[in-house]
Amino acid sequence: MPSHADLIVINGRVLTMDEANSKAEAIAIQGGLIQAIGDNNSILDLKGPDTRVIDAKGGSVVPGFIEAHMHLFSGAAELAHLQLQGVHGFEALQKAIRDYATARPDAKMLVGQGVDYTVLPGETVTRHHLDRILPDRPFAMAAPDHHTMWANTKALEMAGILHGKKVGPGNEVVMGEDGLATGELRENEAFGPVLKLAGEERTRLGLSTGGEPDPAPSTAERDADRDIMRRGLAWCAKHGITSIQNMDGNLYQLELLSEIDAAEGLSCRVQIPFHYKNFMTLDMLEKASRMAERYASDYLHSGIVKVFYDGVLDSWTAVMIEPYADRPDWVGEPLFTPEQFRELAVAIDKRGLQIAVHSIGDGAVRAVLDGYEAAQKENGKRDSRHRIEHIEVTTEADIPRFIDLGVIASMQPPHPPGSMGLPLEPTVSRIGRDRWHVSYPSRTLKEAGAHVVFASDWPVSPIDPIAGMQASMTREKWADDMPDQRFSLHEALAAYTVEGAYAEFTEDRKGRLKPGFFADLVVLSGDLEATAPEALQEIRPATTICGGKVTYQA
Repeated sequence: MPSHADLIVINGRVLTMDEANSKAEAIAIQGGLIQAIGDNNSILDLKGPDTRVIDAKGGSVVPGFIEAHMHLFSGAAELAHLQLQGVHGFEALQKAIRDYATARPDAKMLVGQGVDYTVLPGETVTRHHLDRILPDRPFAMAAPDHHTMWANTKALEMAGILHGKKVGPGNEVVMGEDGLATGELRENEAFGPVLKLAGEERTRLGLSTGGEPDPAPSTAERDADRDIMRRGLAWCAKHGITSIQNMDGNLYQLELLSEIDAAEGLSCRVQIPFHYKNFMTLDMLEKASRMAERYASDYLHSGIVKVFYDGVLDSWTAVMIEPYADRPDWVGEPLFTPEQFRELAVAIDKRGLQIAVHSIGDGAVRAVLDGYEAAQKENGKRDSRHRIEHIEVTTEADIPRFIDLGVIASMQPPHPPGSMGLPLEPTVSRIGRDRWHVSYPSRTLKEAGAHVVFASDWPVSPIDPIAGMQASMTREKWADDMPDQRFSLHEALAAYTVEGAYAEFTEDRKGRLKPGFFADLVVLSGDLEATAPEALQEIRPATTICGGKVTYQA
C-alpha cells in the first residue's frame, strides 16, 4: 500500500502537459513531489487522517507558471509607486500625480510608473509640463519599458543633472535649446541619479551596475530589502508563478533570497543571473562562476549571465540593421561592439555558463547570434541553451540560426503594440512597414523549430501569465498580409511551463505534472479549455502550490 499523501487536489480538469498522460481529475502530493495523478477515486485512496484535500471544483489544474523573464527586486519596490498605465491627457495626469503626492506628504521623492510615450497627445513631455503639476517636490515618471523617464525641474536640480551629464553610449540626458535638460532621460545612466533620490537604488543595482551595495546596508536596510523581496515573491505566487528566471542580478539579491529561504522557505524557485555590463572586464566573470557554484539548489540558483546589447524601439535606442523608418539617418547605438560581444560570449560559454541577452532590434539579434556562433566554433558545441530576450525585430535570414545554434527565443506576449491595450504608435512607425512581417515573430520562430519561452518582463508589463496567454492567443495583425503570430491555448500554456523548464535545464523535474516531478502547480478558478480566448484572464489562480506547500490561497 503506498503511503498517505500530504495534500490531494480533486475534481480538477488537470492539464499535465505530459504527452503520456495528458488529462486527469486529481493529484496526490507527498514530500514536495507529485506522488500520483489519476481519477478522483484512485487518488482519494491515498488520503490519510492528516491529508489536506483541495477541491478544484472543476477548474483547470496546470503546472506552476514559470516566469522566464522578470525583475523581481525592482518590480517589488515599484508596487508602492504611482501606477499611470492607461492615464491620458494633461488633466488626468495632473490629477493622478497630485492625488498621489497629497497622500504621501513625507516621501523624499515621488515616482510614477507605466506612463505611455503618447500620454500627452501631439506633445512631447518636458519638465515644464511636470512643473505645472508639481513644482516644489521632486517627481519623475517612467515609461512602461523602463528605458525612458521624465523628471520635473526640482528632481533634475536635486540630482545634479539640470545642466546635463556625461553618459555612456546609448544613454542620453536630452538637452533643450536653452542649454538645460528638457526632463527626458533615456536609459539608466541618465535617470539613475534621479531614482537615487528615492532611496531605492539597492533594488535597482542588479539592473543599473550589476554590482553590490556600497556602503553595505545597515541591519535595518537589509531587513527592509528582505521585506521588499517577500512582497515580490507573494505577488508572483498570487499570479500562479512557482519559478522565476530573474533578468537582473547581483550577489546581494542571492544573499537576501537565501536569508528568506533559511528563515521560512521561499514561496517561488528563483534563478538570479550575474549581470555583465559594458564597463566591466572579462576577468569579472569569475564572480559569475562563484555565484553559480555557491547557489545551486532547487529553490535558488544562478549559473546564467545577463547582458544588454541594445535599448528599445520607442526611444530609438534599439539597434537596427537598416535605419529607423522615422529616422532615416539612425540605426541606434549598441552597448557593445559586435567584436566585444563575440569575445564576451566566447568567455562566458567557456565557463560553462548560460547567456541571456536583451536584443530588441534586428541588428542586436544578429550580433548576438554571431557571438553565440563564435562561442560554438571556439569552444565546441554543447547543450548551452543560450537565450535571446525580446527579439522584437529580426530578419528572415536570422530565423533558421536560432535552430542551428540551439538558441532559445525568450519572448513577451504583452509587448507587441496592439496587445494588452498598448498603442500601435510610435512603435509601428519606428519599425516601418517593410519590417512588420518579422516583428515580434513568436509563431514564426516556433514553426521554424525554435524553443519559444514566454514571460511578462514584469514590471515592464503586468505580471499575470494568464493575461499573457490571452495576449498570445488573441494577437491581431497590423496588416492583412502579415503572418499570424497567435498561439493556441496549449502552445501558450507550454510556453509558460514546459519551455520555461527547458530554458533552465530542469525539464526533468518541472514544467509538467507527472509522478516524481516537483509538486509545483496552480488550481484555477475556471476551466481554461471551456473559456473563450478573449475572456481567459477572468480566470484567476485559486490556489498556488510550490514544492507541495500552498503559497497562495484566494
